[in-house]
Amino acid sequence: MILSDKKILEAIESKEIVIEPYDRNCLGTNSYDVHLGKTLGLYRDKVLDARKHNQIDYHEIGPEGYVIEPGILYLGSTLEYTETHNSVPFLEGKSSVGRLGIDIHATAGKGDVGFCNHWTLEISCVHPVRVYAGMPIGQLIYFMVDGDIENYYNKKKNAKYIERTDKPVESMMWKNKF
Repeated sequence: MILSDKKILEAIESKEIVIEPYDRNCLGTNSYDVHLGKTLGLYRDKVLDARKHNQIDYHEIGPEGYVIEPGILYLGSTLEYTETHNSVPFLEGKSSVGRLGIDIHATAGKGDVGFCNHWTLEISCVHPVRVYAGMPIGQLIYFMVDGDIENYYNKKKNAKYIERTDKPVESMMWKNKF
């Protein structure tokens, strides 16, 4: 079951959902709009290695915007810091962003109960597009969980993305044993 605007508001009031900064105008019928942060990350190496810690370089998006190009993976982040303690957050791109040919995530649209951070975005595009810090980029949709939770993400010993940061975070696949 997807939370309605009233249920999202109740969850925010009870601190089961935290959104910082919060703007009531961003609350939709059954979602909350999030915005592009001011920093993009680009991998240094042309070939990425899943067993290696691939480094990224950060680029600030200035007031003139930043042109993203096809064939390049850009790591972005949401302006908003979020916490979700009793529901499963899903991040989807806004249709207006999709209509510009921008994808905001390759595979990681679902968060975990207990996720507490800014969302890292895996941004790609089909043709050059100028993007701006603070532009609406996606929407969070919250699904109710059926049953008790034993293993909250922010309490897992092997959770890889728990260090709070407003910058995009590179893949931590290299921390897995394979």
